[in-house]
Amino acid sequence: MTVNNKHTRILIFLVCIILGFMITMQLKSHNQHQTIAAQRAEELTVRLKEVQADRDKLAKELDEYRAGRISGAAQKEMDELKARAGETELEGKGIIFTLDDSKQAAKAGENKNLYIIHDEDLLRVVNELRSAGAEAISLNGQRLIGSSEIRCVGPTVLVNERRLAAPFVISAIGNPQTLESSLKLRGGVIENFKFWGIKADVVQSDQVRVPAFKGNRTFEFAKMVNEDEKKEEKKEAVQTAENKKETAGNTKTADNKAVADAGREKPADQQKNAGGSAK
Repeated sequence: MTVNNKHTRILIFLVCIILGFMITMQLKSHNQHQTIAAQRAEELTVRLKEVQADRDKLAKELDEYRAGRISGAAQKEMDELKARAGETELEGKGIIFTLDDSKQAAKAGENKNLYIIHDEDLLRVVNELRSAGAEAISLNGQRLIGSSEIRCVGPTVLVNERRLAAPFVISAIGNPQTLESSLKLRGGVIENFKFWGIKADVVQSDQVRVPAFKGNRTFEFAKMVNEDEKKEEKKEAVQTAENKKETAGNTKTADNKAVADAGREKPADQQKNAGGSAK
C-alpha cells in the first residue's frame, strides 16, 4: 500500500520517532538498573570479604586466648592489672619502716598498752603511706590490698588471716622522700611513737621488694554487672526522674489553682459588705 497523503506520512514519521525515543529510554533505564545492581553486588562482595577477614581475626584471637597466648599490648595491660590487684611481686624505690614495742617501763598509774604497738597504729601508718602515693605496701611480708584486714587478736595482729607480732616491718614502694616526709610530719606518727619510746626507724632504699598477695579472694554476694543491665538501670533512673518531675509539676499546678480559687472566693461577710456598698 502506497501512502500518498502528505499529512499521513508526517504522522507516521512522528509516531516512529516517538516509538524510537520510548524504546531508547527503556533500554537506557534497563542498562542503568543493571549497572546499579552490579555496583551493589560489588559493594556487598567487598563488605562480605571485610566481615570474613574480621571474623577470621577474631577467631584467631579467641584461639590465642584459649591457648594462653595474647598480644603484647593485652599482655602489658593484664600485667598492670595484676600488679594493681597485688597478684605479682613488685620492686622499686621506696622506704622500709620498722616498728617495735617500747622498752621503757610504764610509770606508776600509766596504761602499759600505751607502750606497745596496736592495730590502729599500723593502720595509721598505712593510711599515711597511701595518702603519700605508695604504690604497693606490705606488712611483715604480707601484701596489703583493699580487702586486707589489720586488727588485734590478743597479743598479735591479724593481717590477711595471718597472725603477726612485733617487730613490724612495713615496706612501701613510691617516692622515697615523699613517703618518709609523710611519716615525719610535726605531730605525725613517728613523733607520737617516739614520745612513748616505741622504736620507729625509716630507711630509704632503691630496691624495696613487696611480695604478691597470698590470701584468699572470694566473691559470695558480688557479681559482675553487664552493659545491658547498666543501660536498663540508667533508663529506669531517667524514667523515675521524669515521673517525679511530672508529679511535682502537677502538684505545683494544683497548688496554684487552689490559691487562685481561694483568692476569687471572698468570705460571706465580705460579699455581704460588698453588696451593701453597691446599694
